Amino acid sequence: MKEHIVLRVVAAFIIPFIMIAAFYVQLHGEMTPGGGFQAGVVMAASFILYALVFGLDRLTKVVSATALRKLAAAGVLIYGITGTFSFAADAYYLDYSFLLPTATQGQVLGIILIEAGVGLTVFSVMLLLFHSFADYADQMKGK
Repeated sequence: MKEHIVLRVVAAFIIPFIMIAAFYVQLHGEMTPGGGFQAGVVMAASFILYALVFGLDRLTKVVSATALRKLAAAGVLIYGITGTFSFAADAYYLDYSFLLPTATQGQVLGIILIEAGVGLTVFSVMLLLFHSFADYADQMKGK
């Protein structure tokens, strides 16, 4: 798409705003509609837009499939470790009211950590799916 200068300029302008929107949805997920899943999808969409406009090769230079696999695993670990902290305090799984001095603060912190793990995993898996489909399409074209 090197010949589509307007598309490249508009995409370069709008991608940071899409990422900011994803961070907003992530950070306000425990109080408003949104959270980790929605933020992960929106963030992945910004990277997919980047790949569609500038090429899959440039996206791979920004974030490789190996890095995405590690990020997905890290997100699952964040979720799992946050949930199992409650076992150490003799509480139910995903009961994080003991994390901070007051139960409310503990719940807020726990939700933020859980949503971060979900967001990271969803972002990584969505990009891995796109990467896999795009690689397959390139192979079918004979590239």
